[in-house]
Amino acid sequence: MPGSMSEADVIADLKRSLHDSATAFNAADDADFKRFLSIALAGMQSKRPRTLLGTVSLVAEQDVYTLAVTDFAQYKTHQWGSKPPKPWAPGYPGALPRVTVAQSGSGWQMVFDPAPSWSHISAYGSTFRYWYFGTHSLGSTPDAATLADADRPLLLLRAQAEAMRELTMRNINKPVQLRDGYAGTPRNSTPAALYRELLAEWEAAR
Repeated sequence: MPGSMSEADVIADLKRSLHDSATAFNAADDADFKRFLSIALAGMQSKRPRTLLGTVSLVAEQDVYTLAVTDFAQYKTHQWGSKPPKPWAPGYPGALPRVTVAQSGSGWQMVFDPAPSWSHISAYGSTFRYWYFGTHSLGSTPDAATLADADRPLLLLRAQAEAMRELTMRNINKPVQLRDGYAGTPRNSTPAALYRELLAEWEAAR
């Protein structure tokens, strides 16, 4: 079921979890933290996939349809024409079109190859119901969250890893003055090590 996390609440938690390192990210309007959360939310699609239902109204001989959904991540399947008559039966409409989804600008388009015919629509109907994997999001209000409250730690963990990755990139050209004892490893490599550890922990989580 949807969670009760707002974007502002999760950003506040993320800042607290990063402790002093959070001060390295000072873009206006919390843009850095929003970017980390955006990447974390995308990653959560593999951990907590959302299967949603969409519909397309088919028109005979039209092969491309713009999807009306705004949270599309990946096409899953459909059942249109799942029980076709036998090829030798009267009124057999022909083989089903192959269905693919392609990105078009900032949106998505569903492509039928070949375009559905009058015979297809007569046999199976003009309403094409399909299932897709949806994106995760946070909003200004808690009820806009697509993740359950129990997934909050996992989301924060992925965002923390992304913050460490960016700290690593920022430190590449900075002078190093301190080293960690026996190994002689620059201390500014710590974010890189933390990134690997946090990402491995996130990947292993269920």
